[in-house]
Amino acid sequence: MAPTGMTTTGTTNVLGVFAHVDTTLQAIRDLRAKGFSNLTVYTPVPIEEIEHEIDKVEPLSKVRLFTVIGALTGTATGFFLTIWSSLKWELVTGGKAPVSIPPFVIIAFELTILLGGLATALAVLILGQLPKLRPSPTYDPRFSVDRFGVAVACAPDKADSVQSMLSAAGAEEVRR
Repeated sequence: MAPTGMTTTGTTNVLGVFAHVDTTLQAIRDLRAKGFSNLTVYTPVPIEEIEHEIDKVEPLSKVRLFTVIGALTGTATGFFLTIWSSLKWELVTGGKAPVSIPPFVIIAFELTILLGGLATALAVLILGQLPKLRPSPTYDPRFSVDRFGVAVACAPDKADSVQSMLSAAGAEEVRR
């Protein structure tokens, strides 16, 4: 078992607890300026400024890739099923050719929406690693009430500098 604040990958988690948004933002900016990008931020309410700062570090979500693949699969499946069934049973309706694309667009559209939505839900579960059976080791219940938290995963030799940066930014409490 790793010591408190240590993970099994050889990194240390340093947590700063803040009372105000501006000090939390300053800590995030200072950490990013020094090259620390592995940040986890806890807030009791969504704060747009914090989201903008984190979005500068975080890559784009892969959920959109799942959605596009699911939607394209739905479109292809919709057209395949309608064309195949029309050719298999030679259903002539209204004197039209057995394969008449305009009526098949409706089924393709519906399957596009269905499989795109299901793929998105699957991506959220997989990429979000849900359900989380154990809480994050840096989570504090105060973050759901009135405090902000910035957790930094860093090398053990840089933990002291991260602690001093968080304290200088205005953290009420800093711990490993």
